[in-house]
Amino acid sequence: MSRTSQFKNRMLSGEFLAGTFLKTPHYTIVEVLAQSKLDFLCLDAEHAPFDRSSLDQCMAVANALDFPILIRVAENTQREILQALDYGAVGIVTPHIDSAAKAADLARWARFGLNGRGFAGSTRWAGYATQEMSELLKKSKDETIVIAQIEEPQGVEDSNAIAATAGIDGLFVGPADLSVGYGKKDQNSQELKKAFLKVSKAAKNNQKTFMSFVPDAAKAKEWHAAFGLTMFFIASEHIWMRCGADNAA
Repeated sequence: MSRTSQFKNRMLSGEFLAGTFLKTPHYTIVEVLAQSKLDFLCLDAEHAPFDRSSLDQCMAVANALDFPILIRVAENTQREILQALDYGAVGIVTPHIDSAAKAADLARWARFGLNGRGFAGSTRWAGYATQEMSELLKKSKDETIVIAQIEEPQGVEDSNAIAATAGIDGLFVGPADLSVGYGKKDQNSQELKKAFLKVSKAAKNNQKTFMSFVPDAAKAKEWHAAFGLTMFFIASEHIWMRCGADNAA
C-alpha cells in the first residue's frame, strides 16, 4: 500500500505524526522535504502566496513521490475545497470552523453525495479518467481526510458537536488565533489551556484525531502529555531554513 493511501488509517489509529506547514509555493521544496522523515506536509494556501498553478505543481510532485499532502484552504467554501481535493491532496485543513453547521458544510463539500463534492473523473486525484466511479467513491471514503480548525472561543464551546459531525476526521486547535480571540498577547493563558482540554475531550469522545501547530518537538512532547495530541504541524520550512543558516553562521 502507498504512503498516501495509508495516511488516513495512520492518523485515525493515533499514531504520532509529524509534519510542517509549507509556506514557499514551489515544488522543489516539496521534493526535498519528501526525502525527510516527515510524515506529511500541509501547503498553506491561507497564509502563504499559493495560487492554483503553484498548488497544482506541488501536488504533481508530491503524488509522483507518493508523499502525503494536506492543503490548508483559504476559507470554508465549496470551490476552495473542491479544487484542493481535485489537485490530489489527501485531505484538507479548513480554518475558522466555529459551529456544527459550518462543520456540516465542510464535511458535505469534501464528500461525494447530493449537494456535496462535485464528481469529475478527469482530475489528478481521479487518475485522469483511468478509474471507475465505484473505485473513486471508495477511495474518497477510505482516504480523504477532513480537518476542522478550532480558532475561536465559540468553536471551543461547540467542539463536541463539531467533532460529532459525520465526515469530520480531526480537530486542529489554532493556538495563535484562539489566544487572540481570548484577548491575550501570548499563548500561555489559562483560557488556552482550558480550551485545549475541552477540545481534546471532544476529539476523544468522538474518536477523532486531535492536532495542533507546535514550534518544535519539545512542545509536541509537552502537549501530547498534557492534552493528548497525536498529530503535529511543527514550525515551517521558513523557520527551519533560518535556524539552519543561523547554526551554520
